[in-house]
Amino acid sequence: MARPEGYRKALRVMKQAEKFGFPVVTFIDTPGADPSLEAEERGQAWAIAQNLAQMAKLRVPTVALVIGEGGSGGALAIGVADRLLMLENATYSVVSPEGCASILWNDAALAPQAAAAMRLTAWDLRQASIADAVVPEPEGGAHQDYAQAGAAVRGAVSQALAELDSHYGRGADLDVDRLLAARFEKYRRVGVLNGIEPTT
Repeated sequence: MARPEGYRKALRVMKQAEKFGFPVVTFIDTPGADPSLEAEERGQAWAIAQNLAQMAKLRVPTVALVIGEGGSGGALAIGVADRLLMLENATYSVVSPEGCASILWNDAALAPQAAAAMRLTAWDLRQASIADAVVPEPEGGAHQDYAQAGAAVRGAVSQALAELDSHYGRGADLDVDRLLAARFEKYRRVGVLNGIEPTT
């Protein structure tokens, strides 16, 4: 659960990658940002907001991979990318099931019902066109065979970067305007329901 300094450090590294033309790859595994009073006093919400805004504008290809739990703004703050990949047993949501149940029904014990309604699994998010690909895990989960899981992750990230290269070019030939337009359109369409278009 990163503190504001962690998000600022991550953004600094992303901006460095942008400066030298390197693609950015992030790995997400957090239930959320550090919720402590100290983190809030040091600008937690502002740090997350800055990351969201700056990642949306990075002038290099970006890939985010959820390898475990991707929860709340803490995950979103390093998850704005051209391609979002998820391990098949990973989850990704704007709030934890416990938090959702507490907000909606005043009862965190109803978290299982909230989780089912939220549809936060990798396959649910792929079906909703939020995740771009689901990375298969070894039987029993990634922790059962690190080498096989690592090979699958490497292949998925390499494929995503290759697709971005083929669509938008690379290095000096990168079509930044088209890349940014496509990224904007990707996030603009998140949450479109039953063919209802978002307003501008």
